[in-house]
Amino acid sequence: MIRLIKQETKIDFLKIRKPAYVFSLALLAITLVSIGYHKGFNLSIEFTGGTMVQLKFDKPIEQDIGKIRSIVNGLNFGSPEIKTIGSAANHEVQITVKAQAEGVQVGESIKKAILEKYPENSFQLRTEQKIGPKIGRELTRNAVLAILLGWLAIILYIWIRFNLPFGVAGVVGILHDCFITLGFFSLTNREISLATIAALLTIMGYSINDTIVIFDRVRENLGGKLHGVNLSDIINRSVNQMLGRTIITTGTVLFVLIAFSFFGGEVIRDFALAMLVGCISGVYSTVYICGNVVVDWHRKWPLRA
Repeated sequence: MIRLIKQETKIDFLKIRKPAYVFSLALLAITLVSIGYHKGFNLSIEFTGGTMVQLKFDKPIEQDIGKIRSIVNGLNFGSPEIKTIGSAANHEVQITVKAQAEGVQVGESIKKAILEKYPENSFQLRTEQKIGPKIGRELTRNAVLAILLGWLAIILYIWIRFNLPFGVAGVVGILHDCFITLGFFSLTNREISLATIAALLTIMGYSINDTIVIFDRVRENLGGKLHGVNLSDIINRSVNQMLGRTIITTGTVLFVLIAFSFFGGEVIRDFALAMLVGCISGVYSTVYICGNVVVDWHRKWPLRA
């Protein structure tokens, strides 16, 4: 196996335990303030209900997105989301508004306005979709349920495989990563869609995978003994032993996510951005949060082998 780090490092990661807690609490506080300031999250029409229209134009539209946005803005349907779909050669644009009406009234108003104020580029209707508030509520409930069940399954798995404190630490790390990701979306006022929920579920798996690898090495280094063992030293040693693996795996993932976040299309961009923030937070929480939670638990309620 190729090793990035030839010799085992001896970095005292747990030394900055309190600053790490303060930093994480500050990020969580910023998240809560941002959510309060924006009066919740900027939810997509999958959750709030609305109308989505997809049009295929005859000529390139990349330079005219601003004009199309101004036309739709003038209809007073709220702030529209307008993005190109597929490759530039397709000349397709997706228009999403959080407005609803009987039948296809909203979609017809959008098409009529574009026909009148943007006549130099004719188009064809590809898709028109309307999502009612009832469906939005069901999707919201299902999304929350999926995340909660994921947390429960993870804590049960780690509890059985390791020990309850390790399971709690793993879920604390996951909660930390999910809230930090949601905080990023709140601060930037980006829409939270089903793709974002999928990203959160993926972040949960990625984060706990990294944590389990470290916990596995902790268990090996403990050798089944806890009495008279300095748990902080064991966790520090374990993190240092797996540092090369963490750098390689995380670096590989980050290269792909950065590419998709800044050079990918609109359809994948929010998913990639959520994953990018979550993966960075996941590495941080594995090293500076999960291990510290186990150590603090052990100090208050000593673990038993």
